[in-house]
Amino acid sequence: MTESRNEQLKPMPDGWQRALAVVAHPDDLEYGCSAAIAGWTDGGREVTYVLATRGEAGIDSLEPAVCGALREREQRASAAVVGVSTVEFLDHRDGVVEYGVALRRDIAAAIRRHRPELVLTLNHRDTWGGVAWNTPDHVAVGRATLDAVADAGNRWIFPELTERGLEPWNGVRWVAVAGSAQPTHAVDATPGLERAVRSLLEHRTYIEALTDKDPETYARSFLTAHAAALGERFGGIPAVAFELFSR
Repeated sequence: MTESRNEQLKPMPDGWQRALAVVAHPDDLEYGCSAAIAGWTDGGREVTYVLATRGEAGIDSLEPAVCGALREREQRASAAVVGVSTVEFLDHRDGVVEYGVALRRDIAAAIRRHRPELVLTLNHRDTWGGVAWNTPDHVAVGRATLDAVADAGNRWIFPELTERGLEPWNGVRWVAVAGSAQPTHAVDATPGLERAVRSLLEHRTYIEALTDKDPETYARSFLTAHAAALGERFGGIPAVAFELFSR
């Protein structure tokens, strides 16, 4: 059932301790999700980042080998701002990530390794609310993450993971999709919003290639406007919203 755009968003569940965020590129989590992550880590929860690529195809003026290393550094610094110390890269090729068994296996391995109760990912649908076309990488990684949650709990899918010492994990209770046009739940963005701005600003090289605007003005205006818009469905409180799938 599609949620009404005017229906109030429910608070995100808080009965969890470990989360795993799986996205395609450096900066994917910083465009709207990191304010929630900052609040969670402040509360003593553990959040780990897994990125399918190093974003090496993201800056036209930089060769992929140079760009990938730079964007990895920016991502690690960005994660640290919101209290995330573990950032892993799966080394799929930026721009041509393929949905399939290999990607599902890599993500299932990460889920078994980190054993989260909450898994986060980014919009896996073809468009951003029917307004703009989504990228193939986002679609592939989001869809594979949703599928890998089940894969991680089934010992007969990818038995080679068990042979590597990665025992099945059936403990994921929710998958939360950020950037969805059909959000169902939300988190108060206010406590983490300033750090979210600073976290996005750590991607300065990418931002400067993306826009002629002052990077801080760009980051602050984007994140505050987005949080305010979502807050209209969350009691007027600036929000980070998710489409939540329970298991």
